[in-house]
Amino acid sequence: MTIKFQFFTLNNDRSQFTFLDMSSSTFHKEKEILLSQNYEVLDDIIYAKTSEEAVEHYKSDYIYVLEETTKAINPLYSLILFIIESTRAYFKRK
Repeated sequence: MTIKFQFFTLNNDRSQFTFLDMSSSTFHKEKEILLSQNYEVLDDIIYAKTSEEAVEHYKSDYIYVLEETTKAINPLYSLILFIIESTRAYFKRK
């Protein structure tokens, strides 16, 4: 299941960040609190399966967006990626 995360920075410094799960029932209240503490919304929403993956995407400075776009528009890349991921999944089960 993919989760939507929104990232916030302090003083526009990407190393000083926090994030919220947008599906949380307390998201809007927590967002108000962060904004009142001078945090700013940074970049777009990040879709990820876990918070760790979201942080990894955030720290990659959106290189992953280019990778995702490439996957979506290049059928050969998609086929190669499918083979690689299938192989990983197969050996992970053993």
